[in-house]
Amino acid sequence: MSISAKTIGELRAKTGAGIMDCKKALKETDGDMTKAIEYLQKKSLAAVGKRAGKVAAEGAVGSYVHGGRIGVIVEINCETDFVARGEAFQELLKDISMHVTSMNPTYLDSSEIPANEIAKQREILGARLVEQGKPAAMIEKIVDGQIKKWFSEVCLVNQGFFKDDKKTVEQHVTEVAAGIKENIKIRRFARFELGEGIEREETDFAAEVAATAGL
Repeated sequence: MSISAKTIGELRAKTGAGIMDCKKALKETDGDMTKAIEYLQKKSLAAVGKRAGKVAAEGAVGSYVHGGRIGVIVEINCETDFVARGEAFQELLKDISMHVTSMNPTYLDSSEIPANEIAKQREILGARLVEQGKPAAMIEKIVDGQIKKWFSEVCLVNQGFFKDDKKTVEQHVTEVAAGIKENIKIRRFARFELGEGIEREETDFAAEVAATAGL
């Protein structure tokens, strides 16, 4: 079937794919725009999978400070310095820095969580289910699901992306990698919050106000 230049241009605008890739996708899907987008997404993700073994030793360190009270440093790696200096990579670096500021993850991924901490969490969740009277045969399966949910709360890559919580941070990074056509990995991050870990003295605000007023 014949595919118009306008349709190809529309698909390219939506996906960022090359002209020939868009033309092929539309031909393969009989001109169906939705199916053509899915076709290109699958092709891009497959390409990312092939690049997963490539060494990503370049990249950049980004930072973000919010209101002088929260500061974040993030290192993201890619394969080439050229990509690291590009707009898409720099935007990703900024987005992940802001995400860490907003969502406050504890770990990068589940591999960083100490085994004894996971075991303790499983024990707590299991005991809670026993108290609720859940059948013994179902407890382990339920705990598995709850542990997975816990990972989505404390692990950066498993959290819902702060700009679009319908996808995880890991999925967003994969999408960017598909567009850039390089292996991209978040390597590490650090988050600092003003006064964190300092034991503050309790303040008698009524007495403070009275003293200020000279009463």
